[in-house]
Amino acid sequence: MTSHRDRRVAILLAAGEGTRMRSDVPKVLHTILGRTLIRHVLVATEALNADERIVVVGAKSEEVGKEISNYDARIKTVLQERRGGTGHAVRLALESAQIQSSGENSDSTVVIVVAGDVPLLTGETLNRLISACDSVEVGAAVLTADVDDPHGYGRVIRDSNNGILKIVEEKDADSDEREVHEVNSSVYAFRLGPLQQALAAITPNNAQGEEYLTDAIELIRQQGKKVVPVVAEEYFEILGVNDRIQLAEATAIMRDRINLRLMSEGVTLIDPPTTFIDITVAIEPDVTIKPGCQIEGETTIARGALIGPDARLFNCVVGAAAVITKSECDGATIGRHAHVGPYSFLRPGAHLGDGAKVGSFVEVKNSTIGAGSKVPHLSYIGDATIGIESNIGAGTITANYDGVAKHETVIGDYVRIGSDNILVAPVEVGDGAYTAAGSAITENVPPGAMGVGRGQQRNILGWVTRKRSGSDSAEAAERASENN
Repeated sequence: MTSHRDRRVAILLAAGEGTRMRSDVPKVLHTILGRTLIRHVLVATEALNADERIVVVGAKSEEVGKEISNYDARIKTVLQERRGGTGHAVRLALESAQIQSSGENSDSTVVIVVAGDVPLLTGETLNRLISACDSVEVGAAVLTADVDDPHGYGRVIRDSNNGILKIVEEKDADSDEREVHEVNSSVYAFRLGPLQQALAAITPNNAQGEEYLTDAIELIRQQGKKVVPVVAEEYFEILGVNDRIQLAEATAIMRDRINLRLMSEGVTLIDPPTTFIDITVAIEPDVTIKPGCQIEGETTIARGALIGPDARLFNCVVGAAAVITKSECDGATIGRHAHVGPYSFLRPGAHLGDGAKVGSFVEVKNSTIGAGSKVPHLSYIGDATIGIESNIGAGTITANYDGVAKHETVIGDYVRIGSDNILVAPVEVGDGAYTAAGSAITENVPPGAMGVGRGQQRNILGWVTRKRSGSDSAEAAERASENN
């Protein structure tokens, strides 16, 4: 015998203009620790295993639609052309849903409605909401929360049986209703039949002149159905992001949530409040992260690595026991036991082999530095390949650009590049070769050779005394001559 599961349709409301954000970016496309607001919500709805997901879009619909399609091209978008309210938005979504043409029994379909700006909502909470709708006696379940400051939220008014009597938007609430601290989350589960009947009866008779989805609660009760509350375990799950202040608040909560998870999995965070790690980052146990770090994108960090203080990593692969201090790494691959920093800048395409070192004030772009090789300080390495166990002297530059195109520098194994070298690409330095300090290397250096590319020094005696007479330098020179 197989158990029957209700059909599930998830509707995300993302048509709001977001004027309080004061931004050219649509509200739901603002990001929190690696994901847009709408993507956080979409990930949460994965737990529902919904048969269909529909997102109602409005302002800048093309941009929002592109983000949704990039996440999952199967998700349908519906345009709400006019500001008709949440009830109108849900009606538009249902009109586009497959349930309209399939002839399914409305009692066997559950519709989940979620705001697109609640990034802290979890899949576990959504499944609790669905479970509350299991009985056919229940027409709707509403996710609520008890908050200290209910300003801006719709108030949940309970009946004598502790069910939900109605939801009153703050603009329409009287003084007694405004004292209620249980608030609506704008997250609901409805039985399809009662919801459709309620939507047909909703009118825009309110302060905003819109069709409120919250009015469906009273209308469903009038059908003889129960409306039950599901209280969020953490108030912040219902936190909607409407302005930059709430964006910062949600970011701080998400940061703490991510950091607590990582610490419980064996990652050491020396100062969690100053450590910001994207939700998309993967970190193995026994990694230590010092204060002031931002770890972003699809970065992965292997066991035993030490990051920070004051490091930023974006889309990097960090090997086991690597060390990165006070540096910025973007799209770099850093091998096992490699050392980066302080004050290094690794740009996209930088590959450090096992045990390689990039030191202070070194920039590396689109280059491979072989295992055990070192670029200790004050250098630019661009479009270069460096073999194993080579050393690059201080102040070395690979001159990779001729004004039209980029060219490659190839440095072999066990090479010693002298300080203050310019390697003018395209050029190769063979295995085991040396170059003299202060050289401009414009031709290939054969294996085992010493490359010298500098002018002969010429000392012009007495120049300072003649040309800078009366200066401190001239006087010092005269004293030195007298002493000799």
